[in-house]
Amino acid sequence: MAPVTVGTGLAVGDGAFRWDAFFMTLIVGVAIQVAANFANDVSDAARSADTPDRQGPRRMVSEGVISSRRMWMATWAAIAVAFAAGLYLILIAGWILVWVGILSVLAMLTYVGGPWPYGYRGLGELFVFVFFGLVATVGTRFVHDASAPIEAWTLAIPMGTLASAILVANNLRDIETDARVGKRTLAVMMGEDRSRSFYAVLVWASLAVVGASAAVGFTPVATAATLGLVPFAIGPVRAVLGAARGAALTRVLKSTSRLQMATALVLAVTTAAWG
Repeated sequence: MAPVTVGTGLAVGDGAFRWDAFFMTLIVGVAIQVAANFANDVSDAARSADTPDRQGPRRMVSEGVISSRRMWMATWAAIAVAFAAGLYLILIAGWILVWVGILSVLAMLTYVGGPWPYGYRGLGELFVFVFFGLVATVGTRFVHDASAPIEAWTLAIPMGTLASAILVANNLRDIETDARVGKRTLAVMMGEDRSRSFYAVLVWASLAVVGASAAVGFTPVATAATLGLVPFAIGPVRAVLGAARGAALTRVLKSTSRLQMATALVLAVTTAAWG
């Protein structure tokens, strides 16, 4: 929802906003996110990556609550919802969105699934930055009038870095169990200390990019109001750098998600009012 919010604010500020484009894009974004979570659940279970000592939310397939078949049915149902809404967006914004949709679904399915799961090879954060940052933000702005101004690309960066920070915190929490089952996430490859530093860099970079873009005129000066969220970033960064583990990192996940949504709301309001 966060990148969709930013892209929508940009469209309002540019006088290009369409209610139908907004609702359909929101449906696509949420449906793809749901499908991704379902696919990750069933794919990790198939690879025995979810062990009993794993921290975090329950995994339904590995715990036997839901069968693999039913989880795949739910995954494809969510993809079908995204496809239906995506067809409407293609009609109003052009066929280039066909390729965006295909690549998004492939990226979602092969994160921990398929013969070469890139999430097991340290590439998860990169793909999250691209698809939940650049593609989602710029794509949302694009569907309103088939344009992708520099402001959209600029503000897609903090959306991508914060989304990646969420994944870093998740993989940091699971670093020991992932290493034992051969799941080579970026956290496993970098090690615990560097992963904690990387999380902090991503969070502070997201706010720095907004401040810098406002200073040089890539975005309205008012977007610098996002820097007022710095106090809300201090807590999760301090927790991660202070060697938080287990449930404490799950709380970091939640606080980072709230920070991303708050950032998106401030950016949406300021670009809509002063774009």
